[in-house]
Amino acid sequence: MAAKWAQKTIVLPPHKRGCHLITSHVMKEIQSDLTQFKCGLAHLFLQHTSASLTINENYDSDVLDDVETFLNDTVPEGRKARWKHVLEGPDDMPAHIKSSMFGCSLTIPITDGRLNLGTWQGIWLCEHRDHGSARKVVVTMQGA
Repeated sequence: MAAKWAQKTIVLPPHKRGCHLITSHVMKEIQSDLTQFKCGLAHLFLQHTSASLTINENYDSDVLDDVETFLNDTVPEGRKARWKHVLEGPDDMPAHIKSSMFGCSLTIPITDGRLNLGTWQGIWLCEHRDHGSARKVVVTMQGA
């Protein structure tokens, strides 16, 4: 089998601050390309510095809320924070730090035309700004 590649940029609508399950949105956008792969990898790259991607629980929405609580407890904002970068608002520097904690990319195996996620795994967008904007994710698939 010859190796093949596919790439698509997905535009996610603005989300409120917090963690959001986006698996179904991603799948809807890449399904036609994904089915062309028997075995491969899907790489997701978020083109932003104040949001992040991660893989985590896809069933209990309390996990989404608890992770957001952890991030807010770990990275200070407001008067207790001593950030120098405040040009874009008090939530911007904390958003950059949170983005670096989780990262902006994921690699997921492709098996028989589907993302080979575990039973309870889902793709999350973590929006770290108070008023997030639309976010772009470049999905690159490679394999055979």
